[in-house]
Amino acid sequence: MTADNETDIKEAFQRAQKGHNNKAKLVASLKSRYNKLEDKSLFHEEFAHYLKYAMIVYKREPAVENVIEFVARFATSFQSPPKTNKEGEQQQEEEEEEDDAEDDHPFLSFIFNFLLESHKANSHAVRFRACQLINKLLGSMAENAQIDDDLFDRIHQAMLVRVTDKFPNVRIQAALAMTRLQQPTDPDCPTINAFMLILENDTNAEVRRAVLSCIAMSPRTLPKVLKRTRDIKENVRKLAYQVLADKVHIKALSIAQRVSLLQQGLHDTSEAVREVACSRLLPAWLLRLDGNIIELLHRLDVENCAETALETLKAIFKNIPTEELLQNRVELDNRRLIPKDSLTCENVLYWRALCEFIRSKGDDGDEMLEQVLPDAATYADYLCGYLKAVPVLSEEQRADFNQVELVMTKEFISQQLIHLIGCLDTNEEGGRKRVLAVLQDMLALPQTPASLVFLLTEKLLNLIPDDHRRIQTVAEIISDVREPITGASQPVDENESRRQQVQLAEVKVRILEAKQTLEDCISAQEFSQAAELKNSITDLENRRNQILQEIAESNQVADKEVRTEKNDPDTLLRCLTMCAELLKQMNIKTRIGPTTSALMSSLILPSIASAHPAVRNMAVVCLGTCALHSKELAKTHMVLLLQIAQLDEVKIRISALRDIIDLLLLFGFQLLSETAATEAAAPSQSSPENQDDDTAVATEEKADVPEDTAQSILMMLSEFLDSEVSDLRTETAEGLAKLMYTGRISSAKMLSRLVLLWYNPVTEDDIRLRHCLGVFFQLYARESRAHQEVVEESFLLTVRTLMNAPATSPLAEVDINNVVELFVELTRPGALIKPSTNTEEVCVHDYMAVRICGEMLKDPTAPEVRLYAKTLSNLELSRDETIREDLQTLLQQLVQVVKDRVCLRALEKMIYQLADSKEQAELLSTTALQPLDVNADEAATDDPSKSAKRPKRGQRKACTAKGGRKPSRRAESSEESDGENVPESASMVRPSRRAKTAALEKTKLDLNPLINQEANVS
Repeated sequence: MTADNETDIKEAFQRAQKGHNNKAKLVASLKSRYNKLEDKSLFHEEFAHYLKYAMIVYKREPAVENVIEFVARFATSFQSPPKTNKEGEQQQEEEEEEDDAEDDHPFLSFIFNFLLESHKANSHAVRFRACQLINKLLGSMAENAQIDDDLFDRIHQAMLVRVTDKFPNVRIQAALAMTRLQQPTDPDCPTINAFMLILENDTNAEVRRAVLSCIAMSPRTLPKVLKRTRDIKENVRKLAYQVLADKVHIKALSIAQRVSLLQQGLHDTSEAVREVACSRLLPAWLLRLDGNIIELLHRLDVENCAETALETLKAIFKNIPTEELLQNRVELDNRRLIPKDSLTCENVLYWRALCEFIRSKGDDGDEMLEQVLPDAATYADYLCGYLKAVPVLSEEQRADFNQVELVMTKEFISQQLIHLIGCLDTNEEGGRKRVLAVLQDMLALPQTPASLVFLLTEKLLNLIPDDHRRIQTVAEIISDVREPITGASQPVDENESRRQQVQLAEVKVRILEAKQTLEDCISAQEFSQAAELKNSITDLENRRNQILQEIAESNQVADKEVRTEKNDPDTLLRCLTMCAELLKQMNIKTRIGPTTSALMSSLILPSIASAHPAVRNMAVVCLGTCALHSKELAKTHMVLLLQIAQLDEVKIRISALRDIIDLLLLFGFQLLSETAATEAAAPSQSSPENQDDDTAVATEEKADVPEDTAQSILMMLSEFLDSEVSDLRTETAEGLAKLMYTGRISSAKMLSRLVLLWYNPVTEDDIRLRHCLGVFFQLYARESRAHQEVVEESFLLTVRTLMNAPATSPLAEVDINNVVELFVELTRPGALIKPSTNTEEVCVHDYMAVRICGEMLKDPTAPEVRLYAKTLSNLELSRDETIREDLQTLLQQLVQVVKDRVCLRALEKMIYQLADSKEQAELLSTTALQPLDVNADEAATDDPSKSAKRPKRGQRKACTAKGGRKPSRRAESSEESDGENVPESASMVRPSRRAKTAALEKTKLDLNPLINQEANVS
C-alpha cells in the first residue's frame, strides 16, 4: 500500500475522533479510496492496525466512541441496499448467488473475523470493544439483511461465551449484540435460553436491564420479564414495566398477571416505578382497549380484586382533566342514579371510584359531586330497594352454581352501593335520618346477606358521633334480630263453646218467661211482684251480655305479640359481627356500661361455647376488644383467652393470640398479678420517646407478676414460634416484636429466637413474617442504647445455636457470616436515632469485643474462632483507654493460645491498630497544633461514629478496625460495579485539588499522540 493510502486511513481515524466532523462524508471518501484498490489485503491490515488503538481503551471516552461509530458505519456501508418485495421476487432465483456474494462483502467479512478473533483477548478492554463493535455492526444493518450461516454461527457462539464474561460491561455488549440473533419461534433457541438465564441469575443490575431491553417477547420469555417487575433494583423494575407496556398486549396476560402487575406497580416503594405504572402501563392498556375504562375493569375481574381496581381507577383519574371526568361518567338517569337493571360490577365500581375521587378534592369537588350523586334521602330509598331485592337461596338453589354466582354478584354490587353512603351529603337532618332509618331496617331484616352486615354497621356508626348513642342503637338492633316480635294464636275449645251456648239459651228462655210473667202481673195490677220481676230480668240480661262477651272472646283468634329468642348460628354471627364493629369503633377511653355488660353476659360469653367455629371466632374477637375497655374484665377473662389460644382451631387460636398481645401491650404484665390492690398505678401505654422508662417499667412489672404465670405465657409464645402452622407462627412473631419494641418484654433469648426464625429457610415463603421482622430489627436496635445491649447479649446465643445445629436441621443451611454482619450493623454506635451525648460511655461494640475474646479463650481450637476473629476486625471500638488496654491484654493472651494462622493475622492486626491509635492519640496530645485543627480533632474524638466514618487530617484511616476492612470490601465489589472504568485499588486518601484537575484533563483522551508515536517509531 502506498504512503498516500496510509495517510488517508490515518487521517480518517484522526478526523473520526472529532464529534463535529461529518462521518457520512468521511465514510464516502474512504470507501471511494477502498473501491479503487485492487489488492484489499493491505488496506485491511492497515485499518485493523489503527482500530487497535481504540480497542485497548476501556473507558467510554468520546473520541473512542466516535471512532467505534465511524468503523461501524464504514463497514456496513459496503452492504447492498435493501430491495422491495417486488424486485426481490423477480430476481430471487436469478441473482441468489450474487446476493450472497454482496451480503458477504470482503471488508465486512474481514472486520467480523478480526473482531471474533479478538473477543478471547486477555484484556477486558479488547473484549468489551469487540463485543461493542459486533453489536453496532449488526444493529446498523438493514432489517432484511442476511449474513452467511457460518458467520452467524461463529458470532452466536462467541457472544454466548462473552455473556458469561467476568466484567459486566462486556456481558452487556454481548447481550445487545445477540439481539438480532434471536429466533422466538424456535423453542430451543440458545440466545433466548441464555437471555432467560441472565435474567434469573446475573448479579449485575445493568446486565439484567440490557437483556430486558432487547429480549424478544414470547410465551416462554413473558414469565421471566414479569418476574423482573419484582427485581431488587429500582431501574430493572422500571424498565420491566416499560417493556411490558410497549411490547405486550393486555390480552397476552392472564387476569392474575394483570392484577399482580397493577398491585405491585401501584404500591412499589420507588416513586419512579409507580410513575411508570401510572403513566406508561395503564395508558398502553387503555389504548389497546380503545380508551374504554369499563372494558379494562372487565379484564381485571373486579369481584375478586376490588381494592386493586379502585386504585387503578384513581390512578387513571389523576391523568384525566376534570371536564373529561364528568363527560366519561357512567350512564345516570335523571335522578343521577344507575337504573337497577343496568347495574353491573364494573359500572358500580366505576361510579364509586369516581365519587370518592371527586370527594377527595374537598370543597372544590362538592359541586361536581352533585352532578354524579343524588341527595341522601333519594339514595337511601334506592339502596333500600336494591338490598331488599337480593334473593335468599334455599338449600336446593345453593347446589346450583349459576344461582350462587348471581347472588354473589348482587352482593358485590350491594357492597359498592353501601360504600357510596360515605360520599353522600348527610349534613341535612332529613336526609341523614332517612339514611339512618334505612340502615337500621336493613340490619334488622333477616333477609339481609351476612356479608353486608359489617359494612352496614360501619356506615351506621359513622353517622352517629356519640358512643353512648351508638351503643344504644346497636343494642336495640341486636335485640330485634335475636328476639324478634312474633304473634302466637290460641286454638278455641269446642266443649267450652258448647257449654257457653247452652248457658246462653237457658238465660234467653228465662228472660222470655220473666217478661211474660211481668206482663201478666201488670195486667193483674200486682205492682210489687212486677217490680221484683223487672229486677230479675235486668240481672238475666246482664248475665246474657256477659255470656255473649265470653263467646265473642273465645271465638276471636288471639294474636299476642311475644319475643322468642333465636340461637341459630346465622343469627348469632350476625349479632356478634355488629357487636365487634361497635366495640372497634368505640373510643378506647369509653368505659364498659350496663348495656355493654348485658351484651357481654347474654351474647358474647355464651357464644364462646358455641359448636360453630365461625361463631366462636367472632365471640373471641368481641371478648378481646371488649376487654381493652376494662382492665377488670381483662383480668377476669385472660385465663380463658390463654386456654383458647392453645386448644381451639387455628383461626380461633390466632384471634385469641391477637387479643392477648393487645391486652399485654395496653396493660402490661401487671395484668397477670393475682391482687389488683397491690398495684400502685396502672401503667400507661409505652411510646418511642421514653424507651428507657419502658424498660424499667417492664422490669418492675415482672417483679410484681408471679414468675410462673409470666413464664408460662412466654413459654407458650416460644412454642408457637416452632409451630408448623405458618399463620400462627407469623402472628406470634409479630406480637413478640410489638411487645419488645414497646418495652413490655426485654429478653435476649427471645430476640435470638426471632433472628433465627428470620434466617430459617423454613420461613422463606412467609413474606409477611420476613418483612415484619426485617423492619422490627432495624427499628428496635436504632431506638435506644438499651435495645442495642439486648441485641449484643443475644449475639453469642444466636451464634452458638447456629454452630451447634445438627446437619439435619434447616438452621445448618444458614450463612453464619451474614448473621454476624447483621448483629454488627445493628449495634453500631452511629445506628442510633439519638446518639448518646456522654463521651465517657462505653459503646456496645466494646462489650461485644470483650465477650468475643472471652468466648475465644474458652476453646481456642473451636471452628468458630476464625468467625470471631473476623467479627472483631469489623467492630467500631471506642477511644476509652481502659477498654483498649483490656482488649490488648485479651488479644495478647489469644495470640499465645490460638494456632490458626488466619486468626493469628487478624488478631495481630487488631493489636497493631489498637497500639497505633494509642500512639497517635498521645502524639496529638503533645504536639502544638493550630486552634482550628485542635477543635476539629477534639470534635472527631468526642464522636466515635464520625471518626469511624471520616478520617481526620494527618491521621491514618486504620485507627479503627472498621476502617481497615473497607478497602478490601470495595476491592471485592469493584468487579460487579456498574461503572465503566477499570477497577483500581481503593485508596482511602482524598485526592488534592491539583490531582482532580489532572484527572479531568485526562478524561479528554486523544488517540493522535499514540498514532503519531507509532508512525515515528515505524
